[in-house]
Amino acid sequence: MTIALAMLLMPVLTKAQFSISGLVSEKSNQALPGASIRLKDKSSGTTTDSQGKYQFTNLKAGNYTLVVSFIGYQTVEKNLDLNTDQVLNFSLSPSAFLADEVIVRATRANEKSATTYRNLTKEEIQQNNFGQDLPFILNNTPGVVVTSDAGAGVGYTGIRIRGSDASRINVTINGIPYNDSESQGIFWVNMPDFASSIENVQIQRGVGTSTNGAGAFGGSLNIQTLAPSEKAYAELNNTFGSFNTLKNTFKVGTGLIDNKWSFDGRLSRVKSDGYIDRAASALKSYFLSGAYHGKNELLRLNLFSGTEKTYQAWSGIPESRLKGDVQGMKDYAANEGLKPEELEHLLNSGNRTYNPFTYKDQTDNYTQNHYQAIYAKQFNEQFSFNGALHYTDGKGYFEEFKLRDKYEKYKLPGVIVDGQLKDRTDLVRRRWLDNNFYGLTYAFNYQPQSDLSFTLGGAYNEYRGKHFGQVIWSRFPMGLSNTDHYYDGKGNKNDFNTYLKVTYSPIDQLSLFADLQYRRVSYDISGLDKNVEPINFSNDYNFFNPKVGATYFLNQQSNIYTSFSVANKEPNRDDFTSLKKGLPSPKPERLNNVEAGYRFNDKTFNVGVNVYGMFYKDQLIFTGEVNEYADAYRQNVDKSYRIGIELDGSYVISSKFAVNANAAFSRNKIKNYVDYIANTEEDESTNIIATNYSNPDISFSPAAVVSGELVYKPFKGFAAALQSKYISKQYMDNTQSESKMLKAYWVNNARLGYDFKIKGIKNINLGLLVNNILNKKYESNGYTYSYAYKGDVTKQNFYFTQAGTNFLLSLNLKF
Repeated sequence: MTIALAMLLMPVLTKAQFSISGLVSEKSNQALPGASIRLKDKSSGTTTDSQGKYQFTNLKAGNYTLVVSFIGYQTVEKNLDLNTDQVLNFSLSPSAFLADEVIVRATRANEKSATTYRNLTKEEIQQNNFGQDLPFILNNTPGVVVTSDAGAGVGYTGIRIRGSDASRINVTINGIPYNDSESQGIFWVNMPDFASSIENVQIQRGVGTSTNGAGAFGGSLNIQTLAPSEKAYAELNNTFGSFNTLKNTFKVGTGLIDNKWSFDGRLSRVKSDGYIDRAASALKSYFLSGAYHGKNELLRLNLFSGTEKTYQAWSGIPESRLKGDVQGMKDYAANEGLKPEELEHLLNSGNRTYNPFTYKDQTDNYTQNHYQAIYAKQFNEQFSFNGALHYTDGKGYFEEFKLRDKYEKYKLPGVIVDGQLKDRTDLVRRRWLDNNFYGLTYAFNYQPQSDLSFTLGGAYNEYRGKHFGQVIWSRFPMGLSNTDHYYDGKGNKNDFNTYLKVTYSPIDQLSLFADLQYRRVSYDISGLDKNVEPINFSNDYNFFNPKVGATYFLNQQSNIYTSFSVANKEPNRDDFTSLKKGLPSPKPERLNNVEAGYRFNDKTFNVGVNVYGMFYKDQLIFTGEVNEYADAYRQNVDKSYRIGIELDGSYVISSKFAVNANAAFSRNKIKNYVDYIANTEEDESTNIIATNYSNPDISFSPAAVVSGELVYKPFKGFAAALQSKYISKQYMDNTQSESKMLKAYWVNNARLGYDFKIKGIKNINLGLLVNNILNKKYESNGYTYSYAYKGDVTKQNFYFTQAGTNFLLSLNLKF
């Protein structure tokens, strides 16, 4: 880690001697500002200025290949032997078809944007894709912390950016919102092996650009699905590894048919027993895409689906079990009311693999289908449009066994059995979610002159969700059939936004932007909640989210930028349904985000340094309070903030060695925080314990996240990488208590890859990923709660352990 960080900060060691400069234009000699020029197989790249000019400096003598591309034009490659300063002009021809990049252009940042971002290419995604969920493929990007309920990256996984959880990270797929409308979270388990259908990903940290869907309070993930291959292809990708992990992927594509049509498909399955006891996953997915590519228009239809059956591993491991504290486990069982058989199971389980659930069908089951129709049109050189219609339907349930559950929880009377009143029964219940999400997105792009451009975009989406519960079996009669609903609730949400972006370059070196977004959200909740209590909330929100910024180019290799952005966010479903009776509804959150940075990009060395401040008003956080049913809920805190510095870079040491590294250091504070501990005695309303804290750390916000990768390529086709990541300590609540903490951890992985060919097969790739090569015992996530009884406070901590040394071996064939 230390070596990687030192490499990140290493200055350019040598001065090169020559330069390449020139002009990029179209056939009519009209300059093309914003065209991309990169040195093939190198880390260096740039874009043309407002006059279509570009320049590379400090280049050593040698052979180079320049790749020039611009949306709507054919990509050009030019080889040259550099031994003196050269002027090289390019004249691009209009493409035979419109490129797929236009789909995400409206919501993406680029070199001129005053936005903090990182792009991941298809190649980078593929070399790290061994079947784990997408968060684990993004793990080595700045400020990212990932976790896995099952402990090995398959099943339920999570991601945080700058300490913000998934409900504060905006995710779009081809510009279409993916976050769940009600929880605002991201459930990657519903998209198994989706990484195999991704062309590229842009990760924006902070508020970022105006985009569709929920507001970004920590970052955005902008995903573009596969672009067409020019030639027909077929792929068979297979992975096998620890915990009986298995991935099989079949991909096929027609290539371009008559330079107009393309069809692509993928079929995947992923299975794993998981590191945690019984944390098995059985996942299936497919992706189908067909497109018409016209000279000035693009029509693409996408259909993709995921089906998951995942054994529940979301309860974590009690601290006493993790430490092997027998008396502590007995005390825990007594305090939590565990039945004798549950205590026996706790005592006889593994310290790091304990799962409280033993019922064979204690599973989560869900299927989600996505339909996208995307259209883009280039009317002329100045004016273009892209838009999409989308529809998502999802339906599923989680099933659970409840031992001697009370009838009163279901608002049912007890029953007489053999002359005795039974007020409890063993039962199996299912809690269902049946939802639909549909709408449209659009963006008009207008560039009247090379130094001025406008984008008018937005979206309108509707969500319709049904929540209901069933008791499918009970030991004693309950008066319910298998299909009866013991609760029914609805959530209806309408989300409209529109934005106008203006970019202007008064001089070649300076790019200014303003981005003004209006968003209106209407959210209604009705019916009965999971506790069989009536709910009725109707909420309308009107948000104005302005953004302004500037980028100044010091030279062709470097620029500085700064921006100020505002984001607003509505509460989620649980903020209303779990709220204690009699309390006012939660208020929306507001974020003022300041970013400033420096970027340098050369042939062998590139680095970005960014400082940020994220200042919240009415941020919603857990304060320790629970409602009548022991459900925790969030409350608004007046002021809180995150400030930090991020570094991200790479250095090509030689033709065989390269280093990639990033680091994020931050301070994350709540200015005034009140923590509540509920009293479990009958009259608890007058006995809640409240404690004031001044400037405690925000939970799950490590002060340091450092990542490094050393890449070694000793010969053609072979690459080895050593990946290292350090996460500093994190607190599981907002009291900054050392007794409620995730310890710091440092984990190292190794990746090997070898590409070769044999007759009849275009490419064979053998890959090996060894995770946690030093067998570090660590916990990446957890939760805590406390309660009081007769003046005594009991604290309970739970942890999500991650696997020790484990491996994934892949064989990928391309035809």
